[in-house]
Amino acid sequence: MSYEVVNREHLCRGKVIDVYRDTITLPNGETCQRETVYRGNAAAIVAVDEQGRILLVEQYRHALGAMTLEIPAGMIEEGEDAASAAYRELEEETGFRAGEMIYFGQYYMSVGFSTEQLAFFLAKNLTKGTMHTDPDEFITVKPMPVKDAMDLLYAGRINDGKTMAGLLAYQAYLQNGRSVTKKP
Repeated sequence: MSYEVVNREHLCRGKVIDVYRDTITLPNGETCQRETVYRGNAAAIVAVDEQGRILLVEQYRHALGAMTLEIPAGMIEEGEDAASAAYRELEEETGFRAGEMIYFGQYYMSVGFSTEQLAFFLAKNLTKGTMHTDPDEFITVKPMPVKDAMDLLYAGRINDGKTMAGLLAYQAYLQNGRSVTKKP
């Protein structure tokens, strides 16, 4: 079954995304159009402090017009591997350094229209570092017991996809000590 691209139109070049409209052939010979958001990959971190609390970050998300609670995350820079990005982003967003990063797996954010993949990590053995947010980021770190974070998730008050996936991966890790074994 072939889904061949017969035409590609570049619709938008933004600060963090490119958008294309492709005309593709379908298995029945017909054609249709699909838009795809091309975005770099990112790393997301479930950081757990010495009291067993998860470090969540609260920040404004313009697409929602609201503040959100999320796990720390950020883009993997050119030439950087996912684990290095996780170490860097954790310190930039929370002011903590990880002594250990455990890989949880890599997931596509939205397979229906985006190429972005997120590599998930568990950060342990945290020590104080220095927060280095971007000039347009205003982040508040919110340490929270795992139970409280999970209660917020199940109550629908944490509704960011990466945070939901990270918290559920951490819960599975706590229950059976397993994470995805394939490295990024």
